[in-house]
Amino acid sequence: MLVVEDEAGIADPFAAALEREGFAPRVARTAAAARAALAEPAPPDLVVLDLSLPDGDGRELCREVRRTSELPILILTARGTEADRILGLELGADDYVVKPFSAAEVAARIRAILRRTARPDPPAEHFAVGDLVVDLGARRVTLAGAEIHLSRKEFELLARLIAEPGRVVTREDLMTDVWDTNWFGSTRTLDVHVGLLRRKLGDDPAAPRYLHTVRGVGFRLSAPGESGT
Repeated sequence: MLVVEDEAGIADPFAAALEREGFAPRVARTAAAARAALAEPAPPDLVVLDLSLPDGDGRELCREVRRTSELPILILTARGTEADRILGLELGADDYVVKPFSAAEVAARIRAILRRTARPDPPAEHFAVGDLVVDLGARRVTLAGAEIHLSRKEFELLARLIAEPGRVVTREDLMTDVWDTNWFGSTRTLDVHVGLLRRKLGDDPAAPRYLHTVRGVGFRLSAPGESGT
């Protein structure tokens, strides 16, 4: 595990706590050191990433990782506004924790991320709803023939919804299936990802074509003009 954190007063005790939890953390105190560690032949299984680094912004490092890899990323930062959280998730982070934090809780979140990402790839299956096509095996999404690039969580959310086209999937089921039964945060992260997914599908929340909200219950994916159940 790679811990990217420049403050020794945080990085060293946190690394020690992770070791007590059974992990093998390695600390990188700069973005350059993190890039060097990520370029090694045996990359880490997960990155814990601070956003404020002495030689760059952690968000750019997150972008770089996501261009070429599905390596799990947990952002651990003092930047706690809603806009910061949304941007971190949109960049492809698997989780977002704001300082100050509990090392035990972060360790539990790390285990939850590793459980999810360790699941085998699904068989090569295609689902189509209108012009929207999802290839589970290739993790590829196209809309009217044009490929749409989704983050890991956006893809998993869409895959869960398109597996039951026209049917309402409850918020609780989505949180359990996409974020894990031991999710610690609020369901606000679901709304954030629904909003990001709608944007990439070109859906207007006031008049959605594909992704529909069923207030108080959950969400439904259906083709334009089709009614759901």
